[in-house]
Amino acid sequence: MSAKIIKGTEIRNVILEEIEAEVNEIKEKHGVSPGLVTILVGEDPASISYVTAKIKTAQKLGFKEIQDTQPVDLSEDALLELVDKYNNDDSIHGILVQLPLPKHVDDKKVLNAIDPDKDVDGFHPVNVGRLMIGGDEVKFPPCTPAGIQEMIVRSGVETSGAEVVVVGRSNIVGKPIANMMLQKGEGANSTVTIVHTRTKDLAAHCKRADILIVAAGVPGLVKPEWIKPGACVIDVGVNRVGEKISEKTGKKIAILSGDVDFDAAKEVAGFITPVPGGVGPMTITMLMKNTLKALKFSLGIA
Repeated sequence: MSAKIIKGTEIRNVILEEIEAEVNEIKEKHGVSPGLVTILVGEDPASISYVTAKIKTAQKLGFKEIQDTQPVDLSEDALLELVDKYNNDDSIHGILVQLPLPKHVDDKKVLNAIDPDKDVDGFHPVNVGRLMIGGDEVKFPPCTPAGIQEMIVRSGVETSGAEVVVVGRSNIVGKPIANMMLQKGEGANSTVTIVHTRTKDLAAHCKRADILIVAAGVPGLVKPEWIKPGACVIDVGVNRVGEKISEKTGKKIAILSGDVDFDAAKEVAGFITPVPGGVGPMTITMLMKNTLKALKFSLGIA
């Protein structure tokens, strides 16, 4: 029997409806909307596409959205001044600096300059520390891990006491989702193992997972025989493996592959996410949720 497909697009739509309803309620009671600024330096096509999607989503939800696009030669000092300006703007609750930045700018220095209480991406060291402590200390979990946890919970997968294996140790996905899954609380209380491409007998670790989260960036890394029958498999990998001509537009589009052999794995797993259409749609959704939380924190109603 094939696995239940966890469709990120469907879960995203439900969460966005919840956010929009809450935004309307806060606007009616307090006369304020979540304020989000996206700072884009340069004209990287992938960054422009991603930022455009963020803008459209924020506007649809009734956010105050500012797109601040700067030339590629903007100095590091000027960018830091811009961040400071929004740190001190009470109408802005979330600040996002789109990565990658030009080579002459220190990414870490800029991200660390963002007010932690406006760091809706959850990358500031203060928010990383809050996540590590867990519980009420957590303000803004990183967006992709937060989306993964939402997908697991909303799909009805039991996490309490579950064996969770995370393949990948990045600061953006692997480390934070592992930490989130072992915390006390809903969608957590799991026993967590982090593995990676240097792990001995990687297959054996994966095989014992009730929940297998794969974020290694290696196309087709996880084979069906690595998967415990009935397990929940979350594939975070988005790998370009070729191109094809779109039937709708006639233009070249990328062929994407996950880190899991989806077609074979779905015959073994109990739940599985597709690529595309799985984890991807959740990232911007959780950014919007974090921005709403930032407004609520500023109003003292979180």
